[in-house]
Amino acid sequence: MHSPHKGLAIMLLLCVLMASILTTSAGNFLQDVDITWGGPRAKILDSGRHLSLSLDKDSGSGFQSKQEFLFGRFDVQMQLVPGNSAGTVTTFYLSSQGGSHDEIDFEFLGNSSGDPYTLHTNVYSQGKGNREQQFHLWFDPTKGFHTYSIDWSPESIKFLVDNIPIRVFHNWENIGVSYPKSQPMRVYSSLWNADDWATRGGLVKTDWTQAPFTASYRNFNANGCVASSGSSSCGSKFSSTLQGGAQSGLDAKSRNRLRWVQSKFMIYNYCTDHKRFPQGIPAECRRPRFL
Repeated sequence: MHSPHKGLAIMLLLCVLMASILTTSAGNFLQDVDITWGGPRAKILDSGRHLSLSLDKDSGSGFQSKQEFLFGRFDVQMQLVPGNSAGTVTTFYLSSQGGSHDEIDFEFLGNSSGDPYTLHTNVYSQGKGNREQQFHLWFDPTKGFHTYSIDWSPESIKFLVDNIPIRVFHNWENIGVSYPKSQPMRVYSSLWNADDWATRGGLVKTDWTQAPFTASYRNFNANGCVASSGSSSCGSKFSSTLQGGAQSGLDAKSRNRLRWVQSKFMIYNYCTDHKRFPQGIPAECRRPRFL
């Protein structure tokens, strides 16, 4: 028979372990990120539980993760700039450094009061992007916090909103499509003025009488493989069991949600922009089950 004291000790140890796991998963901006620009416009609040970025006529602001990662899942809850946000761009993205950099983007393009935000996504590999998909959201992202996630593995990149997949970009290296898999990336976020292009192609300018513009953040979580541990271990840790690029790693419910988002809320897809690619759409767009 087991000693009741031993059983109690095991239970206490499990409680301590669970507490540490929960603390880690909740994220803390003081521990996890550095303010990189904008001075006092970027504020870490509430003992690291919240962060805010602001934009005025003089400057925007931004932060980056302290660590670099090679694969992982990266989540943050954001509440976007309310009211007339035309001309502003709020970002959450992964990026490496250098001219041939890799990058995985969420960009939220502001708009005039009452008009929806445009959620702009893109994937860069070896310095080349041109893989944009854009969406309107099925909720007002200024009225509360919503979770935005990038799930990056050797097989696919998934973009998720409130855990609903909105886009999957597969690894199609076997047909010559470049894929970000070897350059460690940091997590970045910024709020900045882009009224030369962000709203209706630059037709609607930023109304500085509305400044400062502020976006709020909480529950940042970087569950990734820290790059210093080596690329081989990172790849094996986050590699899915589905190989070959033709599968998304989504269950049936998630695939249905992805189809729902793309049929109802996608407003631009580079794969259907034949005017942009007169020589033919990119190779990955011609693959079966490309989503």
